[in-house]
Amino acid sequence: MKFLILIFFLLSTIIYAKKPELILLNKFNDDINVTNWYMSEKLDGVRAYWDGEKLISRSGKVFNVPKFFIKDFPPFELDGELWSKREDFSSIVSIVNMKKPHEGWKNLSYNIFEVPNEDGNLLKRLDKIKIYLEENPNKYIKIIEQKKVKSNQHLKEFQKSIEAKGGEGLVVRNSSLAYYTGRDKNSLKVKSFIDDECTIVGYSKGKGKYDGQIGSLSCRMKNNQVIKIGSGLSDNQRQFPPKIDDIITFKYYGLTSKGNPRFPIFMRVSKNK
Repeated sequence: MKFLILIFFLLSTIIYAKKPELILLNKFNDDINVTNWYMSEKLDGVRAYWDGEKLISRSGKVFNVPKFFIKDFPPFELDGELWSKREDFSSIVSIVNMKKPHEGWKNLSYNIFEVPNEDGNLLKRLDKIKIYLEENPNKYIKIIEQKKVKSNQHLKEFQKSIEAKGGEGLVVRNSSLAYYTGRDKNSLKVKSFIDDECTIVGYSKGKGKYDGQIGSLSCRMKNNQVIKIGSGLSDNQRQFPPKIDDIITFKYYGLTSKGNPRFPIFMRVSKNK
């Protein structure tokens, strides 16, 4: 009975709203000419939608935000990233997922890249929050800088400069369009990944639709660190996974604050046992 009461209490502290309809990103490739589009740093934080009253996650969970953080937020919608600094993703997630408001939010800012459902192109929409902040200064709201792309080479140079500082990558958008939602070829993420090899040392069982199959591979890296890799495996590989002691190639996007590969993804078997 005590266990059921505890579960009920934990669930009762999580509030959900209607899942917001937002702009989603496609992947950039070099065949797309993005000259005269606008680019910005892709912040490695937690996506958050402000509906004019509360901050909501992409999945519809209402964040337990302290009153001091959202004090004087605008009465209109915003879309942005809860963020602290580069290479701090795990800390950001820990802060925003607490079930009660706390002082840790003082370390975050709300970084705006869109003003949903406003008229005009991207820059005009962003002007609305810019003007609001000029009249109502707020230290927790920041507007992500948008740079006009001179050429695809200009994009690549900016990407390299951001990634050299520990940034995740870029977002590049066709700024001339009216606001829309969903995944579209006019909003793209530009990221480089790192690939490496590791040796399979074990497996984790799958759950849900992968019940009875492999959920992830336990893999020892060259520094003897053991990581789990679940993404990238085909349905067939989950039924018939690479063997213990096989060497595989995986890709990842930088390191977490603990030095672990971020978002490791299986690519292929490099060397069989």
